[in-house]
This record gives sequence, structure tokens and C-alpha cells, in this order.
Amino acid sequence: MEIGKIPENVLKRSVLKQIRHRREEVLLSAGVGEDCSAVKLEEGEVFILSVDPITAAEKGMGTLAVHVTANDLASSGAEPVGVLLSILLPPRKREKYLKELMEEIEAVCRKLNMEVLGGHTEVTDVVNQPVVTVTGVGKVKEGHIISTAGLKPGDELVMTKWAGLEGTAILAAEKREKLLETLPQELLDTAAGFIEQISVIPEAMAARDFGVHSMHDVTEGGIFGALWEVGAASGTGIEADLKKIPIRQETIEICEVFSLNPYQMMSSGSLLIGCEHGNRLVEVLEQAGIPAAVIGKVTAGNDRIIKNGDEVRYLEPADSDELHKVSET
Repeated sequence: MEIGKIPENVLKRSVLKQIRHRREEVLLSAGVGEDCSAVKLEEGEVFILSVDPITAAEKGMGTLAVHVTANDLASSGAEPVGVLLSILLPPRKREKYLKELMEEIEAVCRKLNMEVLGGHTEVTDVVNQPVVTVTGVGKVKEGHIISTAGLKPGDELVMTKWAGLEGTAILAAEKREKLLETLPQELLDTAAGFIEQISVIPEAMAARDFGVHSMHDVTEGGIFGALWEVGAASGTGIEADLKKIPIRQETIEICEVFSLNPYQMMSSGSLLIGCEHGNRLVEVLEQAGIPAAVIGKVTAGNDRIIKNGDEVRYLEPADSDELHKVSET
């Protein structure tokens, strides 16, 4: 496609034609010439807003773009309502790619009962691969917001699903040929299917209703990064047990091929929760079909550590995600 704003005919047939109106709160949404959207709140409700760029994956980019932002909203206890999109494409991309990207985005919105509220689409030589930036809009009852910074000493830390979930799915899809040199096809098919587990909305809503103090979706930097972040945000210490952190064998084997640490790799789809009575919450989640485990506790002070038997590792702020090491090779 040519550099510049997407032509109106392309916008209509490959973007707007894919979008459906499904939320009664949305009064004004995506359309030709519409630069703003309008969403109505009920009395006692507040907006929750979040923004995320997706740059690390091209396959499944639309799926990740919506899920990652919806997860941020759900982690605050909010019901996701919709997304605003900024899509930047390099000139080599054809209209077919844009249409398929929008179909993918709309499919996730339909599944999550969300709506594309509006956005901007442009072809530019400033980028050499697609960049999708998503601003999410959610709503929650006033006084029911759950923050990352809500941990209290004595809380237990519950983790849903498993470490490295998102990164495993991305690698299995995008580095399939390389991985097939050493790993069986069945393992890679299973790993690529992890993308179906990327939403944390079900566990976030269950945890909110259970009455938890803190929630944080495990994204860049993996579970080690998330543990540091919740402790730093709350001004508390963290003590986690490496052997209790759930991880899949598919993740271990894929990470071994690229010499990656799975505990420091993108893990969207996993939710880190701080609460009293962690084992009781695990039971509630498992009854809903969501795997979960108590992996540690919140302590007074500032030490944030991972124990592995007698070995102790002090956590630090997350550096570049392990997944980027593969992109650089």
C-alpha cells in the first residue's frame, strides 16, 4: 500500500466493514471522519483506561493486541468495554493483511463482548514491521478498583496458569521451522495453542468477587518481573518458591532451544494475585476450570526473593524480555 492515511475506500471495506456494534454503552464509535468515540457510564461507575503497543509478534498480532489490553483492564477489576486502535503498517504490506488483522481483532472483541470504538490506520516508512497500539476502555463500580499496589504483609501470592505462556505461543508459531529441527510437531502444535489461554478475564472476575487485595497480569519480564513489580508498587517484600511456580514442559523445551529463562519471558494469560486465604482462592479458580497455585507470600520490608531449595535469588527490576533475545538473532 502507498504511504499515508488509508484511503477511504480501503478504510470502508477492510476496516470498518469488519467492526460490529455490540455494547449499549457505546453512543459513538468508529466511522469515516469520526475522530472521537463516546461511551456512557451508569451512576456510580468509573472509567478504567489502559494502553499497550504490540511489536514483538506479527502472527496473531490482532489477537494479542486486544487480549493484552483487556487483561490490563480486568486486572484492575474492570469489565472491558472497548478499544481504540492505532495501526501503523510498512509500505510492503498489502490491503489483505490489514483486512485479516481487523478480522482477527473483531473476532477477539466478539468473544470478549467488546467493541472497536475507533482509531487511526496509516502506512508509513517510519516502521519496518506492523505496530498496533491499543487503548482499552473499561468500567468498574466506584470503590471496587483493584490496584497492583494493594498488597499487604501476610498476603499469599496466587498465580494462574503457567510461566512463559505468551512467549511460548509466539515462539511456537513464529520460529516453528527452527524448532522442528529438534522438537516434535505435536509439542509445537500444543505450544502454539497456548494463545487460546491468553485471556485473564475469567480469573480476574472470579478473584475480584472473592475479595483480593492486588492483581497484576504477568507480561514483559515474566513472573520474576511481575513479582518485583507488585512488591515495588506496594512497598512490600516478596518471598516466592521457584518450585511452586507452574510451568509447562513445552515451555521448558522451547526455551532450552534458544537458551532463554522462561521465568523472565512474556506471560500474558497468567495473573498474579495477592490475597488472604490463597488456597481457598485456588479452589475457587480450579472449580471454574482455571489452573492456579500459591507460589509465595508478601513480607514486610523490601527484600524480594525467589527460593529454590537452599538457594536464594534476589529479584531485580525486569530488563529486556527474554523473547527479544530471539528477535535479535
